[in-house]
Amino acid sequence: MNNPPASDQTLLKMPSLRAVRCFVAAARYQSFTRAAETLCVTQAAISRQIRELEEHLGTALFERTGRSVRLTTAGSIFFDAAQLSFLNIAQAAARIRKDYGGNARRTLQLCCSPAFSALWMAHRLPSFFSANPDIDLDLVTTQNFLSLEPGIQPDIFITKMSRLRDGYASVPLFHDRIYPVCTPQYLGEHPEIANLEALRNGVLLNLSPYGRSQVAEHVDWSVWLAVHRLDMEDRLKNGAHYFNANDYNLLIQMVLSGQGVALGFDHLVRPLIDQGLLTRPVVQELVLEESRHYFAYREDKAGDDALGRFRNWFFAYSGVAAA
Repeated sequence: MNNPPASDQTLLKMPSLRAVRCFVAAARYQSFTRAAETLCVTQAAISRQIRELEEHLGTALFERTGRSVRLTTAGSIFFDAAQLSFLNIAQAAARIRKDYGGNARRTLQLCCSPAFSALWMAHRLPSFFSANPDIDLDLVTTQNFLSLEPGIQPDIFITKMSRLRDGYASVPLFHDRIYPVCTPQYLGEHPEIANLEALRNGVLLNLSPYGRSQVAEHVDWSVWLAVHRLDMEDRLKNGAHYFNANDYNLLIQMVLSGQGVALGFDHLVRPLIDQGLLTRPVVQELVLEESRHYFAYREDKAGDDALGRFRNWFFAYSGVAAA
């Protein structure tokens, strides 16, 4: 009998996928009975498969006490890996069924920041869905575009990074325009903030750089005011408070509830200004001419109809000529 090639050794050493499937179900529910019900098999079958898996691994995966079970340390390690692998397989299978299985519906996976999804995407998406009822979107949000979970390969990225991965083409979008925003009511109650120096001494809601290390340039109040020749160190020490957070959606919600002034990124806050919910207390702004946002899409799907329709829709709202 011929020996299998070295590349097949990993497959030969793999435990039974049926046993792993039973293990994942039992670990998820911490119950052999619930696992059996979920997989439509008998409890005895679950017990047998898990026993075979434990023999294969050479260690116990569950602590059994009466009718209850609990993962051992080894079981927890194996569960983390096995569950992620099964999720990746299920996601890949679902996408293949939709994209290649003759289903008329298509799914695009899109990745962007939480702030972009909430403040740019959310209120515009109904127009896309109404014009493209056969396309579903799978939206993934992150601040860490370089470290997505294994198996995640978005069709589209919207990010400030011009080059994310091999195999993606990038189209430059808009520059950042950054200016202070507050509610009209807040400005009416604090008319002094129409002056830059008084604004510096007022209640400032600041976007911190924590978790944003991949953003090429981070503009907070200190940077913005320095551009306009004001030093944060000269801010009144016994004056209004300075709130710091790395969640931009939170800051905008605080602004909308009249709690202070935040820096507004035009592409995110413009709809709120157009609706009269926010206003600009001062005319000064900062435009980052040296950087842009980018629309990056998979090169192997450059001719894909669904991706092309989303790209044209997105560019129309972004003021970018369709490629």
